[in-house]
Amino acid sequence: MRKSELERVLQTIPPHQDPRPSLEQYCTPATIAADVLYIALGFGDIEGKNVIDLGCGTGIFSIGSALLGASSVLGIDIDPLAIDDAKKMTSKLGLEAEYEMCDVKDVRGTYDTVIMNPPFGSQRKGADRPFLETAIDIAPVVYSLHNAITAPFLEKIVASLGRSISFQKSYKFQIPHLFKFHERVRKEIDVLLLRIC
Repeated sequence: MRKSELERVLQTIPPHQDPRPSLEQYCTPATIAADVLYIALGFGDIEGKNVIDLGCGTGIFSIGSALLGASSVLGIDIDPLAIDDAKKMTSKLGLEAEYEMCDVKDVRGTYDTVIMNPPFGSQRKGADRPFLETAIDIAPVVYSLHNAITAPFLEKIVASLGRSISFQKSYKFQIPHLFKFHERVRKEIDVLLLRIC
C-alpha cells in the first residue's frame, strides 16, 4: 500500500465523539500518522511485527499498522467511547486488531513495536511520562510524538530509562478548536517524532 493510499484510508477514521480536555484527546492528523507509519515500516518495525498503540484513541495508528502488515495489533485506551469507535472502524475496514480499555500504567506483556501519540502534558504536566515508561518497558522499539519544546526533558527521561533516540523528525501539528478554553479556531504547534530503541 502506498503512503498516499494509507493516508486516504486514515482520513476516514472519525475523531473522538466526546473529547475530554484532561486526556488531551487531539486526533493525530492523517498526513502525520501516515508518515510516522511509513517511517516505522521503512525501519522494519511494522510488517510481521507485534505492534501496540498506547492511547490509541479512535485507532489511527492501530488501523494503519494492520493495513501495513503487522502480525498483530493491540490498541489501548482509557476512554470506552474511543475504544468502541476504533473497534467499529477496524471491523468496517475488514481488518484484524484487538482493543482493550486500560490505563497505560497497567499494560503488561512484550511487543516488538510501540507507536503512540501520548498526551503532551499541556493540561497535566508530565502526562506523557507514564506512556514513555510503559512503552520502553514493553518493547525494544518505540515511536512517540511529543511537543517539540519538551525535547531536552525527553532526552533525559529516555537516557534515564536506558534507551537512546535513534531518529527524530519534526512536524507542524494542527490543533482544532475543541474546548471552551481554546482561544483560536486552530493552533499550530511543533511536534517531534522520536524513534527510541
